[in-house]
Amino acid sequence: MPKDNSIKSILIIGSGPIIIGQACEFDYSGSQAARSLREEGIEVILINSNPATIMTDKVTADHVYLQPLEKKSIIDILKKHKVDAVLPTMGGQTALNLAIDCDRAGIWEKFGVRIIGVDIDAIETTENREKFRLKMHELGVSVCQGSTATSFLQGKEIAQEIGFPLVIRPSYTLGGYGGGFVEKAEDFDKALTSGLHASPIHEVLVEQSILGWKEYELELLRDNNGNVIIICSIENFDPMGVHTGDSITVAPAMTLPDTVYQGMRDLAIKMMNGIGQFAGGCNVQFSVNPENDDIIAIEINPRVSRSSALASKATGYPIAKIAAKLAIGYNLDELKNQITKTTSAYFEPALDYVIVKIPRWNFDKFKGSDRKLGLQMKSVGEVMGIGRNFQEALQKACQSLEIKRNGLGADGKELKDQDKILESLEHPSWNRLFHIYDAFKLGIPFNKIKKLSKIDKWFLNQIEELVKLEKDIEQYNLDSIPRELLMEAKEKGYADRQIAHLLRCLESDVYKKRTDLGVKRVYKMVDTCAAEFEASTPYYYSTFEHENESEVTDKKKVVILGSGPNRIGQGIEFDYSCVHGVLAAKECGYETIMINCNPETVSTDFDIADKLYFEPVFWEHIYDIIQHEKPDGVIVQLGGQTALKLAEKLDRYGIKIFGTSFEALDLAEDRGSFSTLLAENDIPYPKFGVAQDAGHALKLSDDLGFPLLVRPSYVLGGQSMKIVINKDELEHHIVDILREIPGNKVLLDHFLDGAIEAEADAICDGENVHIIGIMQHIEPAGIHSGDSYAVLPPYNLGDFVMAQIETYTKKIALALNTVGLINIQFAIKNDTVYIIEANPRASRTVPFICKAYDEPYVNYATKVMLGEKKVSDFTFNPTKKGYAIKVPVFSFNKFPNVNKELGPEMKSTGEAIYFIDDLLDDYFLKIYSERNLYLSR
Repeated sequence: MPKDNSIKSILIIGSGPIIIGQACEFDYSGSQAARSLREEGIEVILINSNPATIMTDKVTADHVYLQPLEKKSIIDILKKHKVDAVLPTMGGQTALNLAIDCDRAGIWEKFGVRIIGVDIDAIETTENREKFRLKMHELGVSVCQGSTATSFLQGKEIAQEIGFPLVIRPSYTLGGYGGGFVEKAEDFDKALTSGLHASPIHEVLVEQSILGWKEYELELLRDNNGNVIIICSIENFDPMGVHTGDSITVAPAMTLPDTVYQGMRDLAIKMMNGIGQFAGGCNVQFSVNPENDDIIAIEINPRVSRSSALASKATGYPIAKIAAKLAIGYNLDELKNQITKTTSAYFEPALDYVIVKIPRWNFDKFKGSDRKLGLQMKSVGEVMGIGRNFQEALQKACQSLEIKRNGLGADGKELKDQDKILESLEHPSWNRLFHIYDAFKLGIPFNKIKKLSKIDKWFLNQIEELVKLEKDIEQYNLDSIPRELLMEAKEKGYADRQIAHLLRCLESDVYKKRTDLGVKRVYKMVDTCAAEFEASTPYYYSTFEHENESEVTDKKKVVILGSGPNRIGQGIEFDYSCVHGVLAAKECGYETIMINCNPETVSTDFDIADKLYFEPVFWEHIYDIIQHEKPDGVIVQLGGQTALKLAEKLDRYGIKIFGTSFEALDLAEDRGSFSTLLAENDIPYPKFGVAQDAGHALKLSDDLGFPLLVRPSYVLGGQSMKIVINKDELEHHIVDILREIPGNKVLLDHFLDGAIEAEADAICDGENVHIIGIMQHIEPAGIHSGDSYAVLPPYNLGDFVMAQIETYTKKIALALNTVGLINIQFAIKNDTVYIIEANPRASRTVPFICKAYDEPYVNYATKVMLGEKKVSDFTFNPTKKGYAIKVPVFSFNKFPNVNKELGPEMKSTGEAIYFIDDLLDDYFLKIYSERNLYLSR
């Protein structure tokens, strides 16, 4: 049937601040859904408390409410707007839980609001473990043997009946929170208590363990006529026992026989039909016994999920966009395929390539954390590699991780301790993939690797083949290696750096050799239909073949470098900046080219930039794209430290950087040069020194005096930053830094104990400076700015201090020849303002200021970078009413035994925004007193 014309306005509920288990994949889904509904002339009202996202930008929705996700906020919105329907499936578990709360409170009924895209019964059935189990029995779908318990005694009785090993799964939680495997009876009591407390309804499912079985996911869409399509099959490289968010996943499924797939497909459709007749998306997880191919249903999520975003990017099929249209009445055969623009959306994508997703962890931020992987998700982000084969996609995903690896192996970082490798194979942690490679390299037998890891032999064979290929390559040198062998290495995803390591030469030598031999990268289009129909979507990946599908135009072009995987210190705020950079460059008449590898983000949506290259933000890939496209220049300021670190190579290779020059970017990072600049401009800064080793640092400490703030250069998010109070601590920390980052310079600053911290963001065109916002932190200096509550504008800095901040911000921006954005951080002691650091790029706080003041500052800054506008060309008209508070959000519940004290190294995973009218607001007074009480202890 066509669109339901009775629906004129829709409320979309977002997912709130980024936490582990619920990240920016929902920003992507919600943004796509909002755009899809607005295309239909529907008024979109959006509620979300996350200021860092594109989803909460006014380019996305007609009305955006940056408010807490609670019933009171929903009632306030419904009083202001005539809302016909609510779409709660785009905001993860947070949105579903809020929709249920509002339903139970009779809010939807009172205001005449329909729930679309799902129904409450379906949510109840899938989230309540007992209802899910009973429903599956009713449908004839096999599930693990087990029962739900709502008390400790019940749980004990169920465990006694089933026997060990067991799994505990709490109801209504996200990212596997509170769940886990229990191998022995003596560990059960603690695990059961933890699970019951984790569930908001004090309920857990206690069931048999199927540790080591194979795990699969299917992404489904259903319309109002009951038509169901499978968008994508996803196979977990890691067997059951590792949360799917922490698993390496592959699409399409590689080791699934067609007969088993057809059985799984039928079960998925039966399950979706069985839980309700809503039109929308579903994610279904299955486990398959590797001994006999028995299929067991694990769970079904009646909403878009983390895997939906991955499946959308893997196939090019925009699941959230189509799901939103189905929710307002359209059927699949009435909608166009977004890729071909001519065929129907009622089709199942076929892939002629392979995608590999690898999670990204941040265990280094949580000292003492358990790095073993299990049912509770611990990763903070993910990357995706696309290749013509599994090996190529795997290598590209490894190159995307930004963990100082050049791919899977061939970089001299192999682990050679057999005992540690065997332990890692059996008990997975974040780096097990690399240890599988190391095991083959060390000669550990194939069958032992399989027995310990329980990973399917097909995947293990693929990795073993790579190790054998490397041995073949090592027999040659650069001059003697045959073209065929070089081509094979490139076809299997090897970077020039890896090949150079094997051939004992320079990366640049390998690049020249292969280009001379005609071994060149070509670009293929992601088309959803294995080239059966002509695609019109400019979404590309690279490989080594003959035919190139990326046609180069003669338009003026700009490349925008993305920020790679989300991690603590570099999150969704840079994706926000990249998207606005793309939109601004388009307004200036540029063809925009986006390079990024993060499947969760809006910047990697196929219809944001004019061209999307889903490639690692890794030098070789970027350089080849630049050689192919020949852009007028590259923007590095919007992609965080990831993009900024590539500025030196771009400059060396004569590639134009739009905006602030590499020399200025480098000067800001080089503490000695930067301090000289400050001294020349009569700007105060804490006494500092730069050390190469522990001995030098100890000598410097005599002059600088304790306490000292010690940190490596060129890092983000306060990585390895620490305040030390004596020589023993200093020596120990310097050794730790240089072990982690060999050859790096270490910065020592005299720490201004008890100082107030503030920061300013500004736009500069080299001649004029406009300060877009000054924020004051509630915590004193010493707590990382990303972990601090911050208030915009400042709440108790006097005129004298504010004048210094404004003067120094303008002086520094001009002295650095800034063209674009700059962030400067200050410490204020005894009414003197000291400069802590300057970052001539987009910062974490820019989206926050844009939302608080309702001004498109990134748009303005991009036009300045491109040289299209001067600061004086803009009419700045910020909405300044009351105060906006940046509220840091943590995911410590994933790491229960970790020290939760805050310091100079960032630990928060996200943030919320909270508006107050004045400083007598109860919320401000509460956090102000709490933070100062916490810090005084």
